[in-house]
Amino acid sequence: MTETTPSATSQQPTLDEASQRFVEEFGLAWEGMHSTRMEGRVIGLLMIIDVPYLSSAQIGSLLRASAGAVSTSTRRLCDAGFLKRHMIPGDRSHYFRVEDDIWGGFLAGERAYLVRLSDAITTGFATLDSDDDHPPRRRLTNARNYMTWLAGYHRKMLADWEAYRDALPDDEDSADAAPAPTRGEP
Repeated sequence: MTETTPSATSQQPTLDEASQRFVEEFGLAWEGMHSTRMEGRVIGLLMIIDVPYLSSAQIGSLLRASAGAVSTSTRRLCDAGFLKRHMIPGDRSHYFRVEDDIWGGFLAGERAYLVRLSDAITTGFATLDSDDDHPPRRRLTNARNYMTWLAGYHRKMLADWEAYRDALPDDEDSADAAPAPTRGEP
């Protein structure tokens, strides 16, 4: 449980031992997905902290992390769609928050990645000869076709997720409604 005051952004929130343990466990799990532990720690922190947003300095203090580690992690997480930047008029500090549906936001943000990758593949085609049976052309064609298929499936997956999310009860007992995946399951 986090401890905060009504003016949460003016005072430094604190984490109790259980919250610190969650943040570290989440960071380890995140690292297991071939990302950095620090990114996982930032997301874990912002998921459980009971304030609307935290500054980079507050994140660094709570995680006992350097400004550089926080900056790199928050930038990458914003780019991936996991975090949102929050601005306070007249304040030059960087603030960050997570949406209630981090995962749906991530799926929506992935679309930008698919567009960038598709653009790169198109650039790759411009480097090739006109030989239709050229192995690089087949690889680029498969990459383009995969991105097209994935973009269509991605829209369906996001819609399916939103329907599933909205059908669940909005309480902590809803975890019993659908079992969590176990090792080896998607």
